Amino acid sequence: MEIDYSSNFKKKIKKIPKSVVYKFYERLELLKIDKFNPLLNNHKLHGEYADCNSINITGNFRAIFKYKREDYILFSNIGTHPELYK
Repeated sequence: MEIDYSSNFKKKIKKIPKSVVYKFYERLELLKIDKFNPLLNNHKLHGEYADCNSINITGNFRAIFKYKREDYILFSNIGTHPELYK
């Protein structure tokens, strides 16, 4: 599976706590193995992010991504639930 990151995602991930960044990469490994692992809560979004999915990173942090192809994911945003879904 190919993983890529938008410039917005790269900028945002630099501003979040290191412990959350570490947890993101743990969740990313889970996503590569089983995209429907219950810990991820991988689900389609609506509204502003209608063509995207979201996974749980921590209790409050989420990562938003888009399946560009079956084997290619582009992460576009990361942040707390209130930051992302205003």
